[in-house]
Amino acid sequence: MKAVSECYPCLCRLVHQAAALATDDEELKAEAIREGLRVIDENFSADVTTIAIATEIHQIVKEITANPDPYRGVKDEEIRISRELISEVSPAYPQDFKGYLALSALGNVIDFFRDFDTIRGDMRGKVEFLIDDSDKFKRKLEKATNVLLLADNSGEVFFDLPLVKWMARSARVTYVVKESPVQDDTTLDDLRIAGIEGELDRVITTGTATPGVLLHLASDEFKREFAAADLILAKGMGYYEALSEFPSDGRILYCLMAKCQPVADSIGVPLNSYVAMLR
Repeated sequence: MKAVSECYPCLCRLVHQAAALATDDEELKAEAIREGLRVIDENFSADVTTIAIATEIHQIVKEITANPDPYRGVKDEEIRISRELISEVSPAYPQDFKGYLALSALGNVIDFFRDFDTIRGDMRGKVEFLIDDSDKFKRKLEKATNVLLLADNSGEVFFDLPLVKWMARSARVTYVVKESPVQDDTTLDDLRIAGIEGELDRVITTGTATPGVLLHLASDEFKREFAAADLILAKGMGYYEALSEFPSDGRILYCLMAKCQPVADSIGVPLNSYVAMLR
């Protein structure tokens, strides 16, 4: 998904947020903001993905502030809230594939641009997929032997775990996280902090610190696994923005809440809709 005009102010907001989280030093913060905005002005185009621009923004903010994980505090709070809410909300969902998929989608309510009170409120709502290809995906899953789940935000792992365990009854499921910190995306350290590292049979990383994934930057291991997977369950808008650039091959299920208007428009749903879309 290429950048559209509405993405420009959102990227500017990202610069200010990342810099504010990265340092309390006003001079460093001002430099990080100045350089981050320069990245946007030099790269923003209808021919470029927002993922590519955001990746460069985060890299330069981390370099200037010497903070490798600006969103650490945000991620810790997301993990805490998710651990607290999962036992409260999970009984509302059937203990089957469709129920576990909806529960996983509920975790995608988490977003670093949303305040925690809004997140708590939305998590107590019921997931109804406006686009629902879950039955098609399940039929494919019955014949699959190798499945990737591309994880999104740090707190979502609690909501993903029941789905991972259900799918693992018939296929090898690999949980994919980020190699190093970017935004509030899940890393191996976050799995350890969440205390559920040992509950996932197989975990690899993308080899990158990019929102979503930029395949040309990804590790050889990830590219091999991605190419060999029978099915891929891609969580969140970042993976949709990145992978929708490639031709559809019928094996990627995008599972997300469309939390921004450009993504919602690209998919063809109203803002804040849940989708389970097979492409």
